[in-house]
Amino acid sequence: MLQNPKTIMHIQDPASQRLTWNKPPKSVLVIKKIRDASLLQPFKELCVYLTEENNMIVYVEKKVLEDPAIANDENFGPVKKKFCTFREDYDDISNQIDFIICLGGDGTLLYASSLFQGSVPPVMAFHLGSLGFLTPFNFENFQSQVTQVIEGNAALVLRSRLKVKVVKEHREKMTVQNGIEENGVVSTNIEKEVGKQVMQYQVLNEVVVDRGPSSYLSNVDVFLDGHLITTVQGDGVIVSTPTGSTAYAAAAGASMIHPNVPAIMITPICPHSLSFRPIVVPAGVELKIMLSPDARNTAWVSFDGRKRQEICHGDSISITTSCYPLPSICFQDPVSDWFESLAECLHWNVRKKQNNFAVEEEEF
Repeated sequence: MLQNPKTIMHIQDPASQRLTWNKPPKSVLVIKKIRDASLLQPFKELCVYLTEENNMIVYVEKKVLEDPAIANDENFGPVKKKFCTFREDYDDISNQIDFIICLGGDGTLLYASSLFQGSVPPVMAFHLGSLGFLTPFNFENFQSQVTQVIEGNAALVLRSRLKVKVVKEHREKMTVQNGIEENGVVSTNIEKEVGKQVMQYQVLNEVVVDRGPSSYLSNVDVFLDGHLITTVQGDGVIVSTPTGSTAYAAAAGASMIHPNVPAIMITPICPHSLSFRPIVVPAGVELKIMLSPDARNTAWVSFDGRKRQEICHGDSISITTSCYPLPSICFQDPVSDWFESLAECLHWNVRKKQNNFAVEEEEF
């Protein structure tokens, strides 16, 4: 019997998470939505402010500077020469960035997450896109807001990510000379298993397994800590973080979970079952998804809408909570920002107010 049950669990106040610098930040990564002309002026104003007013080292993706509106702007030339550039999948900048500023919609934050497969610097996201659920800052007063972040005067929400490992049965197709093997069997192509291909991803929103172009139901087995918990027969299944619960999972009928809640959501996509409800499991478990042995077709998987690939028999997708969350800088605090986004972006529980009963006047 527990002697003092009150000391068993400590629940941290979300508002207690604050941005703290060990030393003043010197480098910042600016991520701009590509092919959006409306972001050119905010991008230029922000970069001028960071380099000239704060003497910061600004990192920019090389393809951003290839935009003709930036490349041909002579007035912006002196600022552009100060930039440090990088290319996605080629240059590793993970240890060179103090914090990140995103200009765009929620997709820019997802893209920022994909650039850092380990520890992620704090992210400040400005709402300059379409939805903006994950981008709480408005650009009108960006100077004072950026200054507060540089001074360490800001709240944080640690958005959990998913650590995903895809293991594929690697087969190599080889053409047999003259179409005849050594045993005399006629064949043009044979599959030779030469090992396994392993890929790992850090996912902020969700892992989606679907039936792809096939007209058949997807048929995938879902394991939790090694135990088969269900077989998904439908269009597919979504495994999401609390951050992703307001994205594809919400459209598929899942509950919306605050990002401070340590959890993983499993949401079926159009299941061929009247009783298959979305479920929430603890953040520490390991999920494994594989094609069922009797599946009629392959499946397809994507990670935050990217890196889409086919999953065949024998392949597996292992998913657990990553030890590298994404620190998202708050406009106010984690709770206020979340409910503000629910109201402004998703119009949560918007309804015309019910009228009260009319009070009848007493007759005299």
